[in-house]
Amino acid sequence: ATKIPFRLNQNQALLTFEDEEVAQRLTKMSKHSVHLDNRTANVAVRPFELEMGFQFELQVTVSGKKINVSEIPELPIPKDWMRDKLELNFYKTEQGGGGEIENVTYNQESGTAVITFLKPGASNNFVGCTTYPFCAEGRCFQLSVSPDFEFHLRKFQPYYGVSKKTILLKGIPEGEEDEESVQDMIEIHFQKPSNGGGEIEKIKYTSKGAAYVCFEE
Repeated sequence: ATKIPFRLNQNQALLTFEDEEVAQRLTKMSKHSVHLDNRTANVAVRPFELEMGFQFELQVTVSGKKINVSEIPELPIPKDWMRDKLELNFYKTEQGGGGEIENVTYNQESGTAVITFLKPGASNNFVGCTTYPFCAEGRCFQLSVSPDFEFHLRKFQPYYGVSKKTILLKGIPEGEEDEESVQDMIEIHFQKPSNGGGEIEKIKYTSKGAAYVCFEE
């Protein structure tokens, strides 16, 4: 699930309760009088809703026959010759190659290639291998090697994040108290059963600017 950050604006607070019944009860009350030192603040309680996000499953498969090769040097030889040299180089099992090759797709402009071996599981020889030696035209190079991945996106669907355990407080007045003190007083008020509250799992209050909060499913 993609994490959609919630913008908590100035003089607002988010409270997440251990018991979702407490959050639902406080939301129905809509307004609360909270004691802040020598004054009383009338704050509004609103249900907490995120903007639309997306859920999906990403299935990643590591190919057992293909590897990706990059940083292939540009040499003064025809493209077909380079392809043949790559095939011969990655065929050699004595230096850790994968054996018989089914196909080599070589891109001269980007200096990359995809090597497809004939035998399934041949690419396992290159697991944990990031470079591979390549000799041509009397010189030796180190080519970058990486596994070939196949990605499949499944069950892609939009969703609206609605928290049953979290409430949003609006209209907290500015005062001389520091942010931490106000947050403590809010927490004390909403923990008391006499005020309809209960045990608080998490609280976030901001008195200046804005904060971005991410929720997990």
